[in-house]
Parts: sequence; structure tokens; C-alpha cells
Amino acid sequence: MTTLTIKEMENLACRNLEQSYFDYYQGGAEDEITLGRNCSDFDAIKLRPRMLVDVSSVDMAVDLWGEKLPMPILIAPTAFHCLAHPEGELASARAAASVSTIMTLSTLANHSIEEVAAAETQEGKRARLWFQLYVYKDREITRDLLARARQAGVRAIVLTVDSPRLGKRPRDCKNGFHLPAHLSARNLERFFLQNISGNSGKNALADYIASLYDLSLSFAELEWIVAEAGLPVLVKGILRGDDARKALAAGAAGIIVSNHGGRQLDTAISSIEALEEVCRAVPETTVLMDGGIRRGTDILKALALGARAVLVGRPVLWGLAWQGESGVRSVLSTLQEELLLSMQLAGVASLKDVERDLVKSPFFAGGQGERL
Repeated sequence: MTTLTIKEMENLACRNLEQSYFDYYQGGAEDEITLGRNCSDFDAIKLRPRMLVDVSSVDMAVDLWGEKLPMPILIAPTAFHCLAHPEGELASARAAASVSTIMTLSTLANHSIEEVAAAETQEGKRARLWFQLYVYKDREITRDLLARARQAGVRAIVLTVDSPRLGKRPRDCKNGFHLPAHLSARNLERFFLQNISGNSGKNALADYIASLYDLSLSFAELEWIVAEAGLPVLVKGILRGDDARKALAAGAAGIIVSNHGGRQLDTAISSIEALEEVCRAVPETTVLMDGGIRRGTDILKALALGARAVLVGRPVLWGLAWQGESGVRSVLSTLQEELLLSMQLAGVASLKDVERDLVKSPFFAGGQGERL
């Protein structure tokens, strides 16, 4: 395992990335207030460690919809991995396979579902894949993506619901963000929607989404997607307890608390602030979260507030830009080692021993998520 921190890997990745690509990965919406809170709100939560606990053996294994993982750390869906490294999602998938975790592949990947599903490590291991779904106005696109995901052996569908339009991202507007000519969104080729090119001074991705994504997406459409998927459907982008209950009523198998990495609605609450309200609203449901995870202590706090596991997005991209497949593996292994150490120092020998009283949080006081 590298001795570098996630922040140090980000600094190294910056050196290898064109500025507009780094800004695309690193930036957030408007004044980037939510982006900052995603990380800083973890600092406001204090750990209350237990002492004199036997932590000579620590069990970090977790079962997610029949998938047994050695750690509660997954790869979140992020677009356009080939901006970070030529092998893109293939390298990320191999890294996930090497540590036996799940990779969530974005609809807007630079490699297709089929290509990523076939990616193998030198030992012949393949990543366990989830597929993140954006819903286009044309329902045939959704049917096609779901059918291809099932055929490729994807284990679950992650439906992103916080992006009817793209949040205003000043960095991307300033840079005129677009994909270079040699890259495309490969999953959309058969519908001739793979190219995301644009003019200087405009965010081509924002124009693409505004013209093609379904703004009418509702809980009724969620029921249709659940019926069509034939796989567990996890709803990603939930920040409220009442929305979590509605998603479950529509057939969702689980919830991913997320604010899209602070890239959509600025001044929205942080993911960690929303987590406890959502978990209390649906206590029998598996809830995951992403947003702001940079240390093993962050993961431990999220678990204590009710998450079964966490997903990491930007850190994976930093590892990929830094050292490709081995960089992604370093990110995942670093977080795994830090979580192990945090659990030992906090006096918990198993994930089942991580309970609410392990943390003191300023965020949740009742059903409406008031601050204490």
C-alpha cells in the first residue's frame, strides 16, 4: 500500500491532467459550497471510541444484495474515465476486481458495458459491476441499456435521479468542456448519441443533457424502470427521508444518499448530513452513501450513522490519473487500510459493532433533519 494520502494522490493527478479535465473532475456547482461541505461536514462529526476491546481480528466484510465483499467500499459512477488515463474504465474495473469490490459503471463511460464487463486482471478476475442509469426521453434507450446490462452480467442498476438538468458548473462553462474527438460515450453509439462536442465558451455536456434527458422522470417512471430492469434498482441522489420512503414504495431495492458530488444544486445539504435522516426513515432498508469520503475515519462515521457501505468517486479518478490501474488499486487499498486502523482504534472488531453511539453528530435531531 502506498503511504500517500488521497489528497496527495489528487495533487499528483493534477500534474498529469489537462486543466479543463481536472476542473471537470474536481469542480462543483456554482460557488461550490456543497462541494466543500461534503468533506468538511465529516470534520464536524466526532468519534467516541471504546476502549479495552479485542481488535486483534477485525471483520470488515459486508453483504449487499447477495454480493459478499471484503470491505464496505465501492467505486461510485463517474463519467469519462479516459480523460484521466487511456485505459479508462477498463483500468478502474481491473482495479476493483483485484480488491474484490464492485465498480459502478456510468452511462456516460468512454468504454461500453460489454467492454468493461469483459475486462480481466492478469489473474483472470473480473469486476463485479453495477450499472448507473440516466433516463433519456426516448424510452427505447433505457430498454436497450437495461437489456445489455443484464446480458453483460451486471448485478444491480443504480438509477441517478438528481440530474434532470446539469447543475451550473462555472469551471466547465469557462473551459468550454467537451470530449476530445477520439473519445465518446460508447454506450450510446447505436442511438448516434455518443458524441459530446461543443463550441468554446459553452459546456457541451450541459447542452447534451438539456436536449436528451427526461425532465418528467417521476416515481411512476421509477416503477416502470424497476419492472423493466429485472435486477435490483438502487435509487441514487436521495437526500430526504420522505423521498426514500417513496422510492421504496415504487419498488426500489435500496437507496444511495448522494448530492452528485456537489455538482448539481449548490447549497444542498451534504451527503453525510442527509444520511441519518434517510436511514431513520427507512430503517429496514440497505442505504449506501457517497460524497466527501477521503479518509477511513469518514467511512467509519458514515457506517455509524447508518450506511451499510460507501462509494468513492473523485479519489478513484485521482488514482487513475496518477498511475492508472495501480493508482486506483492504491486508492481502494489505502481506504481499506485506514478503515481497518480506525475500527481498531475506535474499539470495534466488526461492522456489526459499529453503532450510532460511536459518533457525536451535530446534524440530526428529528424527523425533519434539524440541526441540534
